[in-house]
Amino acid sequence: MSEEANIDTQDLGEKIVRVLKTIYDPEIPVDIYELGLIYDVFVNEDYDVKILMTLTSPNCPVAESLPVEVEEKVKSIDELKDVEVEITFDPPWTQELMSEEAKLELGLL
Repeated sequence: MSEEANIDTQDLGEKIVRVLKTIYDPEIPVDIYELGLIYDVFVNEDYDVKILMTLTSPNCPVAESLPVEVEEKVKSIDELKDVEVEITFDPPWTQELMSEEAKLELGLL
């Protein structure tokens, strides 16, 4: 009998989130995860990851470099084969997407 390879998506998801929490928006002292810039993370059975994220604005100074940084850092997780980062502005980012922690950090609460 062959066993289907079970991906521990929760464990992998936690690893991805830990990596995302090391990446900061250069203008705001809060990581991109707490800022609410990560909309979704998909992992398929081939260990390919797709990250759907946004930026604080379309004219964000790191519009070119931030997605590359996200891709490279998440790719550093050994189990993953491929990482694709897609930028979307739908829905546009607002401060409402920030975690309570981020709002506290920035004095918005």
